[in-house]
Amino acid sequence: MKRTVLLVMMCLSSVTLAQEPGSDAVERFNALPEAKKQELREKLKAFKAMPPEERERIKGNWERFKSLPPEERERVRDNFKSFSKLSPQERADLRERMKEVRHLDPEQRKEMRQRLRAWIRENPERREQLRENLQRWRSMSTEQKQQLRERLKERRRP
Repeated sequence: MKRTVLLVMMCLSSVTLAQEPGSDAVERFNALPEAKKQELREKLKAFKAMPPEERERIKGNWERFKSLPPEERERVRDNFKSFSKLSPQERADLRERMKEVRHLDPEQRKEMRQRLRAWIRENPERREQLRENLQRWRSMSTEQKQQLRERLKERRRP
């Protein structure tokens, strides 16, 4: 669904650009392979079929995304690409964990954030190591990730 939303937003931005004088969005769209054009048309049709409040929510998210500084937009894109590379089960697991976090009461979330920030401040070398590990993980194939998981499980066994 998130991927669909992103494609819809890309399509919407193309449509918006196409309405602006001097825009090359129409030319970019026309340069796409026919299959991609059809896919975008279907995504736009699906977007238009959504309830108005869902469309407004998506448009609001798109506007917030466009208002981000370039480096933050790049971080969001990287996160999206990484999320897209996850297996369906990994994505479902991550969504479930995020639901759990969202269902914490505000005080629990605040406490969790404070503990994480404190841990990061106290362990700057671990923070960098976490970043490097995350980058390495993101660059792995699904097969490599599965092999690593299996090796880690073996290490945990007594």
